[in-house]
Amino acid sequence: MALSYKARRRWALIILLIGMPLYIIFAIAGVALLFSYTGRPPIAIEFAIYVILGVVWVFPFKKVFMGVGQADPDAAPSDPQ
Repeated sequence: MALSYKARRRWALIILLIGMPLYIIFAIAGVALLFSYTGRPPIAIEFAIYVILGVVWVFPFKKVFMGVGQADPDAAPSDPQ
């Protein structure tokens, strides 16, 4: 079942305004918990972990964000005057 353009825009907004801050909180807490057990790694490894976590979150939502920044394909064309 494909989402309509309006539904994708709404879900994208919800994901960015609610889901993203929650993901950041849980990602940082998870990494801090991991480091409390293993000790802090070298700065390059820690940086790589945060970069990977910063990119990985978008893959499950790829279809939601596709074309959201474009004009509504279902809308009637506007009158160019």
